[in-house]
Amino acid sequence: MRELEREREKEYWAERERLREDTHVEGDEKTSRKAFRKEKSKEGRQRQWRRLIFVLLVTLIAAYLFLEHTSYGNGLVSQVTDLTRQGEEEQAAPEESGYAEEQATGEEDEAQGEGAEDDAAGEQPAEEEENVYAATMTSEVKDSLAGLPERVYVPNVMENSITVIDPATFQIVDSYQVEQLPYHVTPSWDMSKLLVNNEESSTFTVIDPETGRPSDTVSAPFPYNFYYTPDGETALVVVERLQMLEFRDAETWELQGSVYIPWPGVDHLDFSKDGDYFLASSEWSGVVSKVDVEKMELADYVEVGALPIDIKLSPDGKFFYIADQGSMGVHVIEPEEMKEIDFIPTGEGAHGLQVSRDTKSLYVSNRLEGTVSVIDFKTRKVTDKWVTGGTPDMFQLSPDGHQLWVSGRYDGAVYVLDTRNGELLSTIYTGVQPHGIAYFPNPGRFSLGHNGVYR
Repeated sequence: MRELEREREKEYWAERERLREDTHVEGDEKTSRKAFRKEKSKEGRQRQWRRLIFVLLVTLIAAYLFLEHTSYGNGLVSQVTDLTRQGEEEQAAPEESGYAEEQATGEEDEAQGEGAEDDAAGEQPAEEEENVYAATMTSEVKDSLAGLPERVYVPNVMENSITVIDPATFQIVDSYQVEQLPYHVTPSWDMSKLLVNNEESSTFTVIDPETGRPSDTVSAPFPYNFYYTPDGETALVVVERLQMLEFRDAETWELQGSVYIPWPGVDHLDFSKDGDYFLASSEWSGVVSKVDVEKMELADYVEVGALPIDIKLSPDGKFFYIADQGSMGVHVIEPEEMKEIDFIPTGEGAHGLQVSRDTKSLYVSNRLEGTVSVIDFKTRKVTDKWVTGGTPDMFQLSPDGHQLWVSGRYDGAVYVLDTRNGELLSTIYTGVQPHGIAYFPNPGRFSLGHNGVYR
């Protein structure tokens, strides 16, 4: 029985093979016939074109003979020749005149252009007023802060402590305990105090900048990060572990409303030029959200990449720059349509951002490769890269803009770079996991929060 089945199977496959060969041959024949028809059609078209060209040549020759050997033709040729000559003569005069006028106009425009350049140079301060960071483009702090000692406050996340450094000597001058998981040291809106964000303890430790030591404690649920609206009326508590942004009265701390962010990891944000909305990064989701401040609601979002973290508004107020630790660079976002218009590769682990004192450059910490990239705002190109070593994280500038202070998250240190040449001036060892450092006081009208974002 099995032999019979095998024989039938052989016959079946033999028949299939024969049909396949027949189909192949038939297909070849069809292809051959199709090619033949195509070739014949091509030859027919070529013959038609040859006939058409021959007819046109005969027609042109007949027309030439007619014009050359008849009085009507001679008159017509003469008229055409006269009209052509007359047109050339009439055109020559305006062209010469136009050239002279154009030359004179060009000289006037050039003179006006020089005057415009002089006027533009004279109006430079007005242009600076359009700069979002115009009030920070100085080395002078406001009068109410002039008598305060300059200090760098370093929160050591895993030690629950604050290290205080004198930037004039690079020496640690104080150290004290706060509550659990202090991620950032945030200057208040009016810069009268500093608040340590103790996430695990659901508190803020208030630091008096005159003494540099704790003076009070404020309660708020799981404050990973902390901001103020530009008008100073509302405090924004970033509750990362609950995916929530809380709007609180800046004076009474009364809860005004909250916005749930449906993507895990919301942690950093920055405001638009007029403060009517802000963008917030969701680090673990690759999403950046747009939140309406007045309505206290999610307005839009854009997916940008892997691990978006720090955010900074461009000096002209038109774009947001977002460091992405997973994509190894900085996204440029147009906020009206919420779309990415550019991406600037910087280095492994792009994490923190800082605008230079002259607002021409953006500093980017590449935490996984121990470097800092310098981006030119005008060209959106990396113009330099400086080496810190270790794991550079969050930034602060000295008031004169010459020193860039960088926390080294996983090597227990703070690095100080010279912004004029990228030289590493000092490495100061503090505590376990230093993060959101604050250099205080600093120039600006007010603080937007975080670890020292001024406008």
